[in-house]
Amino acid sequence: MMPAVRIPSPLQQYTQGAKTVPVPGKTLAEALEYLAGKWPGLRPRLLDGAGQMHPFVNVFVDGEDVRLGQGLATPLREDSEIAVIPAMAGGSPTLPPHEERN
Repeated sequence: MMPAVRIPSPLQQYTQGAKTVPVPGKTLAEALEYLAGKWPGLRPRLLDGAGQMHPFVNVFVDGEDVRLGQGLATPLREDSEIAVIPAMAGGSPTLPPHEERN
């Protein structure tokens, strides 16, 4: 058994549609490097140019936000579940104030 990464819908285009990917590695860094090596299109969406987690991606290992713990050094168990959640942004431009009707 290996740790598994759940791939969110917006990133499945880079994994040939795979929703869950088993990954080797004892740490989150090793697991993400494996993913980025297997599917190079994922690299800029997961890691920045310095190999650190991209600031617009949240990663959870076994339900825990890794940014609040050991980050990329987070240890993995054989049955660990890694969830990658890209930040979503959106909204609309400022709308004019509501005009009163007479």
